[in-house]
Amino acid sequence: MSGTDPHTGDPLTGDSDAGWVTVALLGKPRGNRGEVTAVAFSSKAERYQALRKVFLVHPQFGNSPQPFTVESTWFHSGTLIFKFQGVDTISDAETLSGAEVRIPAAQRTALEEGEYFQSDLIGCEVVERATGDRLGRVTAWEDSGGPGGMLVLEPGMMIPFVRSICVAIDPAAHRIEVELPEGLKELNRS
Repeated sequence: MSGTDPHTGDPLTGDSDAGWVTVALLGKPRGNRGEVTAVAFSSKAERYQALRKVFLVHPQFGNSPQPFTVESTWFHSGTLIFKFQGVDTISDAETLSGAEVRIPAAQRTALEEGEYFQSDLIGCEVVERATGDRLGRVTAWEDSGGPGGMLVLEPGMMIPFVRSICVAIDPAAHRIEVELPEGLKELNRS
């Protein structure tokens, strides 16, 4: 089980605006041919290799998504690198620093069984399976550095997003049923 989002993708942030999914955040130029480093919101390289057309959102564009053609993507020492058509110099690449790389939500990569987009988990009601007690609504995702992340609920409670705890997940119904280990509620109160 993983909270992936384009992103979606492992820790993809999901829909930044309705209808869009942010898949990366552009950083500084790399090399002298217009390549740009990026923070990837998915650890699956094949998701980026398939990108041909993306939309960049940046204050210089009035924060309106602007189409860009992707010439190539690759990972260098764990860092995602983009090469866009028409971005051919260091100066060109510098102007894109800080831009969000988005795709239409309809183009998100299909997920495997047991994978979920983080954006689809946000807003889900979390309920204890045994008692039916409402624990709260998911307001955020926090990367725990482990195999799963943490669901952050509206009252500030955090629940590990692992199969043994999150036993029934239905993003379409906005519902997650959990079986909490003994002491987790108390730990969240302290």
